Amino acid sequence: MKIQKDKVAQIEYTLTNASGEVMDKSDGQPLAYLHGHHNLINGLEAELEGKAAGDKFTVTVPAADAYGEVEDFMIQQVPSDLFQGVDKLEVGMRFEAQSDQGMQSVEITAIEGDMVTVDANHPLAGQDLTFEVDVISVRDATEEELDHGHAHGVGGHHHH
Repeated sequence: MKIQKDKVAQIEYTLTNASGEVMDKSDGQPLAYLHGHHNLINGLEAELEGKAAGDKFTVTVPAADAYGEVEDFMIQQVPSDLFQGVDKLEVGMRFEAQSDQGMQSVEITAIEGDMVTVDANHPLAGQDLTFEVDVISVRDATEEELDHGHAHGVGGHHHH
């Protein structure tokens, strides 16, 4: 069976950045995803199309087809008193912030006096990403998975 829309595939993967640092890996916990439903970044999903269990490949996905380019408008300076209840603000801290687009994860990238620079870009934005992938299995999605738009069960999404 080949990976195509409405199939659930389980993959083992290692993600490295342009300098070869490992950013993420499945580490013996395969990831199950529903193909054709934007559960993965575009560039990786496109490469998986048509693959079958046992296929192994490496693909480098350019930033534009991964987590996008770094968008300047998503970097802004805010007064530090917005961070109430945080004892000590430090560069690298991540926060969930309410924005016009709903909840966004932001990272503090600089602190100058009482102004804090926050970046709402994805941590991997602007980076070309290399995935080493091993396709473990491919199966038909269940009706429920199709309704929900993602894989359930081992390695998939769990409802609590």
